[in-house]
Amino acid sequence: MQQPRVWVRLKQFLSTGNLAWQTARPDQITELPDESLDVRLVLVGDRQWLADFETNEPDLYDGLSAYAEYEQDIELNASNITPYFSWLKGIVTTLTALSVSDSALVRLLQAGARESEDQLRMPLCPIWYHQLLAESLMTVDEVLDGNAIDAAITRRYQRAAYLPERAIEDIHKGQVFIDTRGEHIGQINGLTVIEVPGHPLSYGEPARISCVVHSGDGDIADVERKAELAGNIHAKGMMIMQAFVSVALNLDDPLPYSASIVFEQSYSEVDGDSASLAELCAFVSALSQQPINQAIAITGAVDQFGRVQAVGGINEKIEGYYQVCAHRGLTGQQGVVLPKTNLSSLCLRNDVVEAIKAGQFHIWAVDDVEQALPLVTGLPFSGEEDETLLRKISNRINHFHTDEKQSCNSLFKRIKNWFGQY
Repeated sequence: MQQPRVWVRLKQFLSTGNLAWQTARPDQITELPDESLDVRLVLVGDRQWLADFETNEPDLYDGLSAYAEYEQDIELNASNITPYFSWLKGIVTTLTALSVSDSALVRLLQAGARESEDQLRMPLCPIWYHQLLAESLMTVDEVLDGNAIDAAITRRYQRAAYLPERAIEDIHKGQVFIDTRGEHIGQINGLTVIEVPGHPLSYGEPARISCVVHSGDGDIADVERKAELAGNIHAKGMMIMQAFVSVALNLDDPLPYSASIVFEQSYSEVDGDSASLAELCAFVSALSQQPINQAIAITGAVDQFGRVQAVGGINEKIEGYYQVCAHRGLTGQQGVVLPKTNLSSLCLRNDVVEAIKAGQFHIWAVDDVEQALPLVTGLPFSGEEDETLLRKISNRINHFHTDEKQSCNSLFKRIKNWFGQY
């Protein structure tokens, strides 16, 4: 399409099935063939390229072409596991004549599950396999085993680890404040994934989310949005969170408090709704004056009914928080609250897995807000118990209304006394 003269002839051939032959030398008489040709043209590209093709050549796109998609990964099951391993064996055979151990296949499957963010799906890109296997073979003499693949993955991380290591180092030095012990009101450790353009590695980094509550008309201010440091999806998550809180409180009058929620020490744009559960917990904590356990970090999106929904980058988020906790010393109380629907995406580093097995670090999977809030606050959100978060919020609201009436009465008496002097 970048060469109009050639493209015009190709379109004519595709439409008629006959190629309009031309002589190489116009001044020389040449006998031209007249047979028809049977040719199929396969165009490969992403959807944006195909959208351009549809716009520029609607006749070919709609009239003569057949659209098809191919997946970038495959869900392994009993019917395709054998052909998948045969295909994988073919890739290995093109690279080496060495034997491949079972541990290498297991480690390769783990790496593939992490790449596709699904324990049952493996990538289908041959380039990905070629790169990982070729690097693994650099230090192998006899048998390709799991240790060789582990070493290749470690070297790959070390080459691209400058940014994540500097980010975690800022937390270790105290330049970025992340508390992993004790309790605080209106403060919680959220989990984020950082993606830098041009950088091949996305990495997890904990973020302190805080909320303060003050007298107002019920508005929940999203500081990131007002400062134009948040995207539309983040704003959507905030509004959904506000809707759930409004329904859960079930107030006849507007909430007599206003709140302000912010990502502390965040100086770049925040987007996505994966922090909406953490923001909800911080808001409920500030409103009820119930402290949050700082040893627990949390991630997840919420809907208007309080259900916790899956988020992306779950492995990087957990590992980022684990790295901070491990540097300060694991206490056996630290861990991450995540959506239960994300369990199938877990494929963590070996050191994190070993810490979880030893009970030094924990994973809590939840379905809804009712399960998440007791883990971080120690109190149920609602129910028949004597002390719940909703009951503490209700008591505080009633106390505020009482103080407001007393303040109004006191002001009225002062005005009345002032007029009485004259």
